[in-house]
Amino acid sequence: MAAKPVTIRNLTSTPIELRHVERFPPPEKKGGAQGLQMLAKNFTRTVTSLATNVTRADKDAEPLPADAKPFQTKDVKVRVEPFGTVKTDIKTFVNNDKERLRLTFEVEGERHQITVPVPTVESAEMKALKDKPRFRFTGIFVTLNSHLAIFSSARLNAWMEELRDDLLLSSLSIPGTHNTPTCHVAAPSVRCQAVSPREQLENGVRFFDVRVQPQYPDDPGKDELILVHSAFPIALTGNKYFRELLRDIEDFLRRNPSETLILSLKREGTGKATDEQLSRILRDHYAKPGNNWYTEPRVPTLGEVRGKIVLIRRFNLEDRLKKAHNGRGWGIDAAGWADNTPHAVCPSGDICIQDFYEVLETENIDKKIQYVSEALARAAKVRYPFGRGDGKKKYPFFINFLSASNFWKTQTWPEKIAAKVNPATVAYLCSKHGGDKESDWSTGILVTDWVGLDGDFDLFRAIVGMNARLKLRSPEKKKD
Repeated sequence: MAAKPVTIRNLTSTPIELRHVERFPPPEKKGGAQGLQMLAKNFTRTVTSLATNVTRADKDAEPLPADAKPFQTKDVKVRVEPFGTVKTDIKTFVNNDKERLRLTFEVEGERHQITVPVPTVESAEMKALKDKPRFRFTGIFVTLNSHLAIFSSARLNAWMEELRDDLLLSSLSIPGTHNTPTCHVAAPSVRCQAVSPREQLENGVRFFDVRVQPQYPDDPGKDELILVHSAFPIALTGNKYFRELLRDIEDFLRRNPSETLILSLKREGTGKATDEQLSRILRDHYAKPGNNWYTEPRVPTLGEVRGKIVLIRRFNLEDRLKKAHNGRGWGIDAAGWADNTPHAVCPSGDICIQDFYEVLETENIDKKIQYVSEALARAAKVRYPFGRGDGKKKYPFFINFLSASNFWKTQTWPEKIAAKVNPATVAYLCSKHGGDKESDWSTGILVTDWVGLDGDFDLFRAIVGMNARLKLRSPEKKKD
């Protein structure tokens, strides 16, 4: 294997400069009981085929020992401007492709380090070489093309805190999850998530895709909504309920009032309930006036919805709710959602979607990846106004589903699709995503499966990191 030169992409609003390079030999192979544990771990991962950490060279790579000595060092001076890319002459290795490379960057007098490839057991956050640094960075190394992308590190539990109130919510780059609560023990075709909704929220997710079935649709006094995935309950141990999920959401927003949660709700399941009954239950038992729900039928600014749940409804309304908000309806309207589409706009004009999900054969996964990339490119080209903008125009959410499956083929169940689509999307965001100098470079909402497996949240970090582009913009001056 020939060594490739390292490419550095600065996806922050601050110039960075590579100043020092150190090369370390491959780590010694472990023996004894520790080696047997590593062998068992590798065997388990091979059997389950859930290796989504392919953005890193070796998902089982160990951190460098504290006393590790480089066999080669070099001072350099490579400047990378904000949202710029530089291809260096620094090779990834000299003698062995298992070597490790430690890179030291300088930003306004501060130095930050990253060792690549990044082991799964290490944080993706770069190491600051001083106490209480002003800057924090995340580095994601895409091994296939030796590409290092550097993002501003946000606190993933409160990343919206750093953003302006007058930004339209649809202008943000937002991590989301498909069939969000399907993290329980269930049939492999039903389970879509590696971690719980609570852990998703703490790691940056701000869009939940939830499917429910009213348990007692004809009884106005009962509010039970069963969480489902198509015709199936989401856990083998019994029904799980929307009320339990809502408690986690509300608890998170109380602790993190700078954040908001976009909740996409759809009716599924085998019961006889109707959309209209679902809308009544939600209005009468959950999204009551005065609660922390945003139910206006328009895209809000971030400042309008901090600490609130923003409802996107994929169901029809009962007549009473059609008259809400001066006859404009209730909730952001996604009821006209096109089925299995690579590109469509809901009739309301508020949602632009990519939701192609019928990957009938493994060969079609490449088609899915193509559709995801094309939807990302569409979102990246948009420049949103500050505030609400022109009331006669639509500023839609770009909702881009990375999920897909085929119930009848084990190789196209959700986790197998995610094992290919997720790292491909990370690589795209790190090396290709972006628009012209006037656009926002937003990713829109990326709706994912199986992120967080083995602690790998690279995809969420990359999506959140793209919001740094918004920090370069300033409000347009009003003309006299």
